Amino acid sequence: MKHKGLIAIISFILIIAATFPLLDKNHVFADTGTVEITGTTVNVRSGPGLSYSVTGDLEQGQTASVVSKQGEWLEVRVDGQEGWIASWLTTTSGDAGKTAGQTAVSSVNGLNVRSQPDLSAAVLTKMNAGDRAEVVSTAGEWIEINFRNSRGFVSKQYISFAEETEETVAPVETESTEEEKKTAISKVSSFEVVVNALNVRSKPDLSSKIQDTVQKGQVFPVLSMAGNWVEIKLAKDKIGWVYAFHGQLSDQTVETVQSDLNESVVILTDGTNLRNAATTSSEVASRANAGDKLAVLAKQDDWYQVSLPDGKTAFVAEWVVSTEEAFAKQQSETTVRKKGTLNGLTIVLDPGHGGNDGGTVGVRKTQEKELTLKTAEILSHHLNAAGAEVVMTRQSDTYVDLRTRVSGSHQAGADAFISIHYDATDDSSISGFTSYYQHDFQKELAEHLNSELGKKLTLKDRGVQHGNYLVLRENKQPAVLVELGFLSNFNEERVLTSKQFREQAALGLYTGIINYFDAKLAE
Repeated sequence: MKHKGLIAIISFILIIAATFPLLDKNHVFADTGTVEITGTTVNVRSGPGLSYSVTGDLEQGQTASVVSKQGEWLEVRVDGQEGWIASWLTTTSGDAGKTAGQTAVSSVNGLNVRSQPDLSAAVLTKMNAGDRAEVVSTAGEWIEINFRNSRGFVSKQYISFAEETEETVAPVETESTEEEKKTAISKVSSFEVVVNALNVRSKPDLSSKIQDTVQKGQVFPVLSMAGNWVEIKLAKDKIGWVYAFHGQLSDQTVETVQSDLNESVVILTDGTNLRNAATTSSEVASRANAGDKLAVLAKQDDWYQVSLPDGKTAFVAEWVVSTEEAFAKQQSETTVRKKGTLNGLTIVLDPGHGGNDGGTVGVRKTQEKELTLKTAEILSHHLNAAGAEVVMTRQSDTYVDLRTRVSGSHQAGADAFISIHYDATDDSSISGFTSYYQHDFQKELAEHLNSELGKKLTLKDRGVQHGNYLVLRENKQPAVLVELGFLSNFNEERVLTSKQFREQAALGLYTGIINYFDAKLAE
């Protein structure tokens, strides 16, 4: 009887164990829910880590169902397919909707705006108490914002939110004497719009007819004020009324305020899209061709609002145009620079990958991110010696978003942008170096770099090729991405990891840059 009872107990335990298997304490199954992709292009991997193979990718804005979580990685399902993605490149679905469209207001002075949602990430700029920024999305305890043409992250604990819609915010009327009103109006000359879109009405009343809509960054002369309403002068002698709450009043004349904007932009490529709103998802209003010059009305983040020949307005992305100011800068530098020097020129070096993104890993476990930084440091030394101002997109083992790298190129007014990489492929027999460009105006720089690399390196020359990479595609500056060899080739990896190779590669790139700008002097 005792044996039978013992057998029954053991059988019961086995049944329970089979029904409820032990869970790995690091592998926590999510309840239910979805996440939204916040990275530009996020790799889907076969396992929870950067060392696992890439099985696909997800684009910014896509949503995925969460299956489970392991550490910093999420197992997700999209269209019946499962894989692993980095949690730091996502936000909980719905969070973005709760804050996107709102305005973030800094509660403190000196609030750091960082390139990534991490305290170790680079500081792009700072906000002071009361400064406002457009909210893009949320990422845990971080808020992604657009602030003074920089896109970055701030800590949620130092931020409050303010809705900026005309219908939901009702300004409070304040009592004042007629004399006070006259004095106040006499000190006001212009009104700058600070919300994304603001209705202009025929009368100082919410029930009056909407006769126009103005955009963030536009500045108008002030004609009069009535309570919290401002009467402004629009184009073609039209007038209308807007809430004072949705803009900034100034004693500067409109001409003085608008002098900060470029008078016009020049289209760089044929068929450039001009859109109805400042986003790539907006409908195309018209198209422009290379060389077309358009008057600038306002600046909104990375977009210009421009005036079209038919009198209508549209938005064009800043990375597909050049400004007259940039042309003037280039011409003035050309007149003082001597052949064989880089005086007055700004070169942006972009060591690929970094931080959580290690890039490719060689057969002998060489990490691409380490080689790119070492090569860029050598090249930077040569360029500085020739008189160039060198800007590095990263100077240590930190992760920098691709769009932040491009933004840095634009903000620096780069005369050349060089992105340094090392290649890999499934076929271990493939070898050699390659120089990539995207836009036609970038091709000449790629040809000069590739030609000089061919003279300095003993590797196979794979030539100049067209490459649809984000750092090239969205870069309005002359930009090239170089792949200096294949880490997936065992023999070539041994060459690439030597200091002598990096010296020769940097020298080839340096000479190519010198030759490119010398050729510009002769034009």
